[in-house]
Amino acid sequence: MTPKEVMEFAKKNKAEMVDFKFVDFPGMWQHFAVPMIEFTEKTFEEGSGFDGSSIRGWQAINDSDMLAVPDPNTAIMDPFTKIPTLSVVCNIQDPIRNEPYPRDPRYIAQKAEAYLKASGIGDTAFFGPEAEFFIFDNIRFDQNMNSGYYFIESEEGIWNAGKEGANLGYKPRNKEGYFPVAPIDSQEDIRAEMVREMEKAGIHVEKQHHEVATAGQAEIDMRFDSMVKMADKLMLYKYIVKNVGKRHGKTVTFMPKPLFGDNGSGMHTHQSIWKKGKPLFAGDEYAGISKMCLYYIGGILKHAHALAALTNPTTNSYKRLTPGYEAPVNLAYSSRNRSASIRIPMYSNNPKAKRIEVRFPDPTCNPYLAFSAMLMAGLDGIENKIDPGEAIDKNLYELEAREAAQVRKMPGSLDEALAALEADHAFLLKGDVFTEDILQTWMEYKKSKEIDPMRLRPHPYEFFLYYDL
Repeated sequence: MTPKEVMEFAKKNKAEMVDFKFVDFPGMWQHFAVPMIEFTEKTFEEGSGFDGSSIRGWQAINDSDMLAVPDPNTAIMDPFTKIPTLSVVCNIQDPIRNEPYPRDPRYIAQKAEAYLKASGIGDTAFFGPEAEFFIFDNIRFDQNMNSGYYFIESEEGIWNAGKEGANLGYKPRNKEGYFPVAPIDSQEDIRAEMVREMEKAGIHVEKQHHEVATAGQAEIDMRFDSMVKMADKLMLYKYIVKNVGKRHGKTVTFMPKPLFGDNGSGMHTHQSIWKKGKPLFAGDEYAGISKMCLYYIGGILKHAHALAALTNPTTNSYKRLTPGYEAPVNLAYSSRNRSASIRIPMYSNNPKAKRIEVRFPDPTCNPYLAFSAMLMAGLDGIENKIDPGEAIDKNLYELEAREAAQVRKMPGSLDEALAALEADHAFLLKGDVFTEDILQTWMEYKKSKEIDPMRLRPHPYEFFLYYDL
């Protein structure tokens, strides 16, 4: 839409407020709202001011003034506000320098798209994330000087099979939540409502279903789109899923591993490069892919440890990336093989459907940063003709010890991933897509705000292990 069309759209829908949304450094939407009387076509040029020092990982308090400039192509009516509200996603600008703010994750993704075009390799990178999540009935957690705990409740949880009182059974056992019908799948209507809200907001949904784990694990798949648009849609996806859950008195989490002893939530991310309407990943090589696609895979595999700091950016991420729970810890590629960290889907022989599926990311990532980083790694593979080696079509979870030792693994912790990013990030700096400042800020934030606080606190299981020593 043009700014003029947005104004007409707002008037047609009787909008009274305008919600300015933008993504912070860790990857959460932030927002503020203004009355319609304060919103004009000029706002799309001039933006609206806010305090950047209050946003995680952004400006210092002595340099805090920032501008949120709405993108007219993102305008929708917010489906969850009581007062009719127009919602717009914003780019962030520095009002003093009159230029995009370098730490705005959306701007980083825009630069990655521009780098792809400037490289001459292609003009469009398509991404299709499959974000998994849990729908719980209740959550309690706390951490203080003398206690620390979490408590999850779900009527679907197999741990409630013996619950006294009203109990109808029909609870998916561990690793058996994929795909039983109702009444075992108790959340079909909730997921369908999520899909309906997504479609109303302009998201093309391909499929929804219960996922493998007990206790309400779910997945809703969106049709692929160009990279920045897909990152925008993933932010909207999370917003819709959480708020529809709230409508039903449920709580939704994208934590990779909220439950011990069952599968975690990943975000398998389909990727392909096109040029002038032609898919470039189809060819005559292994599994019907092109040399270019093989080199892209080579780049992803080479830089996977560094990528993990952005695609799996929480301490909890590495509780999912562990053998035994369908987690793609093995850095190998294969066709159809879901035990490999990169899969080449074989559902169709249509060249337009040829793509790779990078299976190690999880949905706690900031999609603008994660998608950009994967694209830059893949492009580095193409530019340097990085050979990914031979495909592995065996079940990687059942390799003999000698074979397994020869396959690289994903990092075992966020600490390891950040160390890898520190040592291997030159590929991200090409085209000024990422900068040293962005990466240093990211690493310092993760260490000071997440790793150190986790490291310093006693864990409840430590009391089980050590209290009586």
